Amino acid sequence: MGAGLAGRSRQPGVTAIDFALSELQQSLRAAIEKICARFGDDYWLERDRDGKFPDAFHRALAADGWLGVCIPQAYGGSGLGISEAAIMMETIAASGAGFSGASAVHMNIFGLNPVVVYGSEEQKRRMLPPIVSGAEKACFAVTEPNAGLETAKLKTRAERRGDRYVINGAKIWTSTAQIADRMLILTRTTPMENVSKPTAGLTLFYTALDRRFVEVREIEKMGRKAVDSNQVFIDALEVPLEDRIGDEGRGFEYILDGFNPERILIAAEAIGLGRAALRRATSYAKERVVFDRPIGQNQAIQHPLAECWIELEAAELMTLKAAAQYDRGVPCGPAANAAKYLAAEAGFKACQTAIMTHGGYGYAKEYHVERYLRESMIPRLAPVTPQLILCFIAEKVLGLPKSY
Repeated sequence: MGAGLAGRSRQPGVTAIDFALSELQQSLRAAIEKICARFGDDYWLERDRDGKFPDAFHRALAADGWLGVCIPQAYGGSGLGISEAAIMMETIAASGAGFSGASAVHMNIFGLNPVVVYGSEEQKRRMLPPIVSGAEKACFAVTEPNAGLETAKLKTRAERRGDRYVINGAKIWTSTAQIADRMLILTRTTPMENVSKPTAGLTLFYTALDRRFVEVREIEKMGRKAVDSNQVFIDALEVPLEDRIGDEGRGFEYILDGFNPERILIAAEAIGLGRAALRRATSYAKERVVFDRPIGQNQAIQHPLAECWIELEAAELMTLKAAAQYDRGVPCGPAANAAKYLAAEAGFKACQTAIMTHGGYGYAKEYHVERYLRESMIPRLAPVTPQLILCFIAEKVLGLPKSY
């Protein structure tokens, strides 16, 4: 994947942008590639068929300390930036693991950012090391059946009762809830009619997923069978006060810190998936002979594949720009959203083109590209639709009136 985007002076007053990977980033990518090489196409095809969580892959990354790539070293992590995390996630997806592999560790990379930034010292020392070591798995419970992207309208309630809160409500599209030990959950603690703005009165908790009070129902879906998606029903779950992250009523602003890095990582994963598809399609185009010539000699095959390469490269540049901005503490909302948009579309196009390059064989599971195509819909839909990204850019960047 591309690089650190560090400025380098060539002449007085002239600055060049260096797109080369730093030594650290090169070693990171090589280390992740080495792990991924142990989990080939047959492993991921089997996970796609049986739907089992890729525990062996998860353990391998945990054993080498990669689950805490963005978590501070004081709590067992590597303390690296979103740029390095993006390189890691792109490498995982590009290996052929796709979103089955990337989603298995995605929550570790960005999900506990609110704990890192807003948690107390006691919370960080208690909550972060088990995630880094792989001893615990977590899920992210925010989206609700009737709220969708309107997070401010969520209805899951947390009522304070002395030194505890009691949570009731329902969440949907909660990934890994089947195997999670803990959940980061956003709730409403003050009714919307009693707050000054809709996003106020929301409170964030990181707590045990106690299955005596939490029912998890898996949603059968189109792709990424190995990483479950679920409806979650919560009935009188008691949460101790010490599991509340930050102040009561400020949960929405806390999770906002995770939105941009999540878009950046989803973009990187989409690019990786697209590159896996492009690699397979290119290899097939070189080997498949029709009318006494490889099909890759035909411009009707060459040009779509070349377009895919160009678009994936462009998406990567925007992704790296967004990651560099985030790591420097520069506002990165427009770049992060643009990266997610470009990468999702480029990844989808590459996967679709790979199917068409293979012809009828592209429809066969043994060639893997049909799995890639199914998974390529994930970054187009989540965590925000392409249409809402266009609305965001139109309003926040171009200054056009809000359309919704």
